[in-house]
Amino acid sequence: MSAEMLILVLLIVTALGFDFTNGFHDTGNAMATSIATGALKPKVAVTIAALLNLVGAFLSVEVATTVAKGILNFPSDPTELSEQVGGAEVALTIISAGLVGAILWNILTWLLGLPSSSSHALFGGLIGSGLAALGTSGVDWNGILGKVIVPALLAPVIACIVASVGTMLIYAITKRISESRKDQGFRHGQIASASLVSLAHGTGDAQKTMGVIALGLIVTGHLDADIAEDGLPLWVIASCALAIALGTYLGGWRIIRTLGKGLVEISAPQGMAAEAASAAIILTSSAAGMALSTTHVATGSILGSGLGRKGADVRWGVAGRMAIAWLTTLPAAAVVGALSYWIASGIGGAAGAVTIFVILAAASLYLWWRAQQQKVDSSNVNADWDDETNSPVPADLKVDVEPTQQA
Repeated sequence: MSAEMLILVLLIVTALGFDFTNGFHDTGNAMATSIATGALKPKVAVTIAALLNLVGAFLSVEVATTVAKGILNFPSDPTELSEQVGGAEVALTIISAGLVGAILWNILTWLLGLPSSSSHALFGGLIGSGLAALGTSGVDWNGILGKVIVPALLAPVIACIVASVGTMLIYAITKRISESRKDQGFRHGQIASASLVSLAHGTGDAQKTMGVIALGLIVTGHLDADIAEDGLPLWVIASCALAIALGTYLGGWRIIRTLGKGLVEISAPQGMAAEAASAAIILTSSAAGMALSTTHVATGSILGSGLGRKGADVRWGVAGRMAIAWLTTLPAAAVVGALSYWIASGIGGAAGAVTIFVILAAASLYLWWRAQQQKVDSSNVNADWDDETNSPVPADLKVDVEPTQQA
């Protein structure tokens, strides 16, 4: 196997790893409120989400086109690629280094229970490695501004407003109905609205990994650059669909807990309003080819559902931590992406690509091991929220592990 082919294979494996972390990191976007209100049992919720993520991944390639052509400035002509970038091996190393930054940020924020944006982690990682390798000319700033930055600023605000208005309308229309009947009815509605968010998530987020793999195939000459016209190979779509579905099924319980229990004490009518707002915005943006963050949309919607209900308890401390994570996601992933590229390029060739792959695997395993010390899963995802620490780890679990840690 040539060095170029080995780096391409590692890139595809790493990209599918990112897709997997995207699945478990963002499960809460669709199912957190349904789990919190009891509309769906935790395991049932993540199973439905996984299946609909799988289906959604096959519905379009608009977002994949944006990622493949709107983040990094890679010419499709081999001669130009060699002159401007340094050849296919360098281009593949840049993409792989960007994925390292994205995956590590995803796993770190999952450990902390922070619903940051997997999309922005990916874009940040690619921007950082692109800048490290090629300087400012290596990044498509117009594409990032129009398809990433502007939607990132507007989406959570719009979602918050839509969900807030929707919640107010629901409570105004149903004010004569008893709370018990209201909750029971809207729990059934939540099953449909949460399912729609899961479908939308698969339509948008799985495509981002497809776009990264497509970019690797384009620079090595295995795929034509016009994927909007010609489509993507079935194996790319199917592998990305399966990876995100598997990650979703395993469930990012820490982030589900933060969104469902930590941000707002949510009721079934609020949950349905938040999910309906999220689904409408995500599906609209996917059709327009905007690489929107489903996390930003879902969090904005949940916050809006709290603002729209009179007397609802919004935990602004948790919201503040989320805002900090949002602001730091892109630059933090960019720094790791840049460092990864420098390590890989310093070693050079296939050996450099293998080195950053091994570093990624080791760091990911360590973060996963840390999470197992205070495990949040389907059995305790709905435990009472600890207002003193605002940590996703239930209070009784912290007490149980303290003596071991002190020892």
